Amino acid sequence: MPRQDGPLQQWVRDLSVLADPIRLRILCVLRREELGVGEIARTLGVPQSTASRHLKPLHEAGLVVRRGSGTRTLHAAATTATGPAAQLWSMAAERAQSDRTIEQDLERLQQVLAERRIDSVDFFGRVAGEWDAMRRTLFGELFIDEALCSLVPHDWVVADLGCGTGEVAERLAPLVKKVVLVDREPAMLEGARKRLKGSTNCEFRKGDLLDLPGRACEWDAAVAMLVLHHVEQPGRALKQVGRCLKSGGSVLVVDLAPHDQEGFRHRMGHAHLGFSETALAGYAAEAGMRLNRWRRLRPDTHCRGPGLFAAVLSKPATR
Repeated sequence: MPRQDGPLQQWVRDLSVLADPIRLRILCVLRREELGVGEIARTLGVPQSTASRHLKPLHEAGLVVRRGSGTRTLHAAATTATGPAAQLWSMAAERAQSDRTIEQDLERLQQVLAERRIDSVDFFGRVAGEWDAMRRTLFGELFIDEALCSLVPHDWVVADLGCGTGEVAERLAPLVKKVVLVDREPAMLEGARKRLKGSTNCEFRKGDLLDLPGRACEWDAAVAMLVLHHVEQPGRALKQVGRCLKSGGSVLVVDLAPHDQEGFRHRMGHAHLGFSETALAGYAAEAGMRLNRWRRLRPDTHCRGPGLFAAVLSKPATR
């Protein structure tokens, strides 16, 4: 038979609900105004995750109520709460009136409320802490990359070097005049043809980065996605890329940052264990190009491979 808690145990549980100062501060501001989690976090000056964590026991104790408003969730101090927890809160509320921290919270609350000047400000102010999750629910995540790719000029001819099965070209094809897919492996090109069979602006060429099948000054830009570390002579490969680029053209290189996993040489045929910014700048100079930008990419915590970088190299413009 399950043990029944007595009045003392219940009293101790109710005490624990209000034992954290942040929960008392939340109740004080929610007694003044109905707020979203993002607004609570901004008012208290705490992370949104902290505000959410402390709201949960207050809801469970009946001290805070929530309601939906469109896509938002708003929270307010309960006005009809009863029981020991409500009695404890009533006692604490009297003592909180002169607390300097809570006075500062209420000052910040006025600033938060002052920002509600129009409906859109009201909306984003209330849901700021919840916006990312709500946006993913409504719109997903794929649109971000596709929209950013729209910055590429629509009249460009872009080469996808070491194209593999055409994953990069698939994203570029709807946005540019033409995509030239280059790979030395026939099986890869065949996979790319199948992936892009509905695209009419893609051209497939078999060739090696050390002897690119491209005409001089043919391409506005090129992409070398996870391919340069397979090439024994990166400087020579980049020189070939520069030959095919128009004056002032650029190549985006995405590749491995320096690492010490020697097994990649034997298992996957890597000729280089990544490239530092200095090393890539040297290869660019060897090719008569300039390294404009090199930056590490955020790691995906679900993956086990070495870290990556993205770099932009450019061919000097001729007058």
